[in-house]
Amino acid sequence: MTKKNTEVQTSSLLINDSPKSSFSEAIKGIRTNLQFAAIDKDTKVILVTSPNPGDGKSLVSSNLAGAYAQENKKVLIIDCDLRKGRQAEIFGIKKTQTTGYTNLILNYTNASLGIIQTEKIELKDYICKTGTKNVHLIPNGPIPPNPIELLGATKNKELIEALKKIYDVVILDCPPVLGLSDTLVMTRYSDINIVVVSYGKTKVDDLGEVKKSFEKANAKITGVILNKVKKSNNSYYYGYYGD
Repeated sequence: MTKKNTEVQTSSLLINDSPKSSFSEAIKGIRTNLQFAAIDKDTKVILVTSPNPGDGKSLVSSNLAGAYAQENKKVLIIDCDLRKGRQAEIFGIKKTQTTGYTNLILNYTNASLGIIQTEKIELKDYICKTGTKNVHLIPNGPIPPNPIELLGATKNKELIEALKKIYDVVILDCPPVLGLSDTLVMTRYSDINIVVVSYGKTKVDDLGEVKKSFEKANAKITGVILNKVKKSNNSYYYGYYGD
């Protein structure tokens, strides 16, 4: 018996819907800056987080994936926010209780440990095609009782290493940093760490706490994206600032 993901081919991504908008140009600029940051380095895994909920990290992650895809990169987004992930909603993917990142880690671990399985575990059963060419998604899946332990499992590292061999870019949409340790666990697997902050909302002290949290995890913030800066036409501007 093979698990199946239900696909809904819809997309509300601005990088696709308004490719010449100031928003899309800013996202492309972020992509270019990341490429410069990764020059002469083997960097594939980009972690995106924020200090608090509502800063726009998931929207930035999905549009950044679209920007890379426009350069014919094969991109995978993993919704690592096991509590309140939004990527399935953004891409119009219908989630199931038997698939998603949660189940993939669990089943991949069991299979790797040699525990008897009733069916073969295959990555393709957990990876969803999206309405955006070259972009695939692993939704977050059911909420586990132990998100940190699951994300920190050795086999999760092996899983991500396997996915790096398949995709040109892997984007980890992680939970907000403040109040949770999930993202800090995921920095073990990332090459680049981006923090999305909200203009007029994110406090300087909050960003300072995020920096301290990364330092305690022996991880470095590669850059900060300033989100929701209103322009005169009431659109939004996404800026990128080096660490």
